[in-house]
Amino acid sequence: MKIPVHSAGALVLMTGIALAGGGMTVQLPDVSDLPETEARAMLADLARVNVITANCPDYPISEGEWTLITGTGDRLAARLGLDAASYDKSYYAPAFELLADPGTCDRIGPMAQPMIRRLIGMGGDTERLSQPQ
Repeated sequence: MKIPVHSAGALVLMTGIALAGGGMTVQLPDVSDLPETEARAMLADLARVNVITANCPDYPISEGEWTLITGTGDRLAARLGLDAASYDKSYYAPAFELLADPGTCDRIGPMAQPMIRRLIGMGGDTERLSQPQ
């Protein structure tokens, strides 16, 4: 089951956990104190990393890592007041456009693990919190 961004954003904002399409939940970092400029920059980085790890086989990530990345992005988008259409247009569309450049995978792919470590350092996790119900 795929959860629409706006529904997932509400879940993320209220509980601090993210639910992956397959039902995995992970602890998300607290991003409430990030200045708006930093929050927007992080959201752009998360969208790029998500697109690249999903489309570049040399940079795979686990389900827990994916849930951490997308859940944090949803949390930031909700905090910034972005609806699903604005989130997609402003962050994901530019990230997908990067795939036209053959060097994008090798330029952005190496950002994935440092980004995941940063999110963990901020209180997030990639380990399952509970079994899906």
